[in-house]
Amino acid sequence: MRSTQKKVLTKVHVLFLVQSCLIGTGILQLPQKLSSMGYSQAFMPILFSIIATITLWPMILLNSKFPTNNLFQINEILLGKIIGKFFNFLLVLLFTIICIDSISSYMLLIQSTALPEQTITLPVICFLALLVYLVRGGIFAIARFSILTFFITIPMVLFTKWAIQKGEFSHFFPLFNFTFQEFYEATKNGYLSFLGYELILFYYPFIIQQKSAFKYATIGIWISGVLMLITTGVSVMYFSEWQLSNIEFAVLNIFKAGEYSFIERIDIIGMTLWIFLVYSTVALYLWAANEGFKSLIFAKSQIHLYILVIAIFIALIIPLSQHLKEKIFTINNYILYLLLLWPIFLSIIYFFRKKQVQQ
Repeated sequence: MRSTQKKVLTKVHVLFLVQSCLIGTGILQLPQKLSSMGYSQAFMPILFSIIATITLWPMILLNSKFPTNNLFQINEILLGKIIGKFFNFLLVLLFTIICIDSISSYMLLIQSTALPEQTITLPVICFLALLVYLVRGGIFAIARFSILTFFITIPMVLFTKWAIQKGEFSHFFPLFNFTFQEFYEATKNGYLSFLGYELILFYYPFIIQQKSAFKYATIGIWISGVLMLITTGVSVMYFSEWQLSNIEFAVLNIFKAGEYSFIERIDIIGMTLWIFLVYSTVALYLWAANEGFKSLIFAKSQIHLYILVIAIFIALIIPLSQHLKEKIFTINNYILYLLLLWPIFLSIIYFFRKKQVQQ
């Protein structure tokens, strides 16, 4: 089952693949997801960065045992072909729903701000057409796009300066004003915005300097952690506790605090630039789903990518209530937490089957 992958990813590619995928659409809703902690949420991204660094290590350890195989192939090696393919199918389904969730959130944002009286069918078609073009370029094209995304979107940090000026620094105190239940709810909901680094399990075989993968993936995690720290910190300063709980896209509302005489709505600029972050996240998850589909059927064909995209399109335009969609997306995201523990489980199996696997 071992295969040879063409190594195309440098250390810098790894850094920005991790960093860009973590930001995505999750950061837009992070202050609201952490709102159970009120103003004490400000420093939660530091905790999330520590957790991400710790959970990244068993992933890299597992990959190092199978340097030429992605997680789909490792599943079949350690669990057997039938059970392995079953779990691979679940992963493909999981990643496809994540793509639907991310695109749906961004389209809801567009519809509620820029296109309130129009359907999302045409924007979705345009979005998916460009997405197919990007994913067909492979992991190398996605990595280069992630680097481009970082340098295009990082200036948006400057849009927060007006919110900082108008905010109240006193909101940061007291620092530990929350209960254990509030902390648990914030962690359970907020860490969903910090997922994406686990996809290194799938593009690890393409990394040229695999021994440096942990170091540069960790740097990517902490860059995202700092950006999220700025987001939660500015949100705490600028918003009331009620606003933190009820404003869905807090980051764009922070941009509205900006004052330029020649720009009427800075948040529209932020929303437009944010599409790069959405693409970098969705493209990587769709690429991973596509790789999993290859391990199941049509290994040497491009048809599986179009099947996935058609499924995503149908799911996006089907008339389901927003409440039902949110319920499905939330359950799917919680299942994604299991993927963080999956490398530990597989490492235990590898320990007992080491001799068989190496034969």
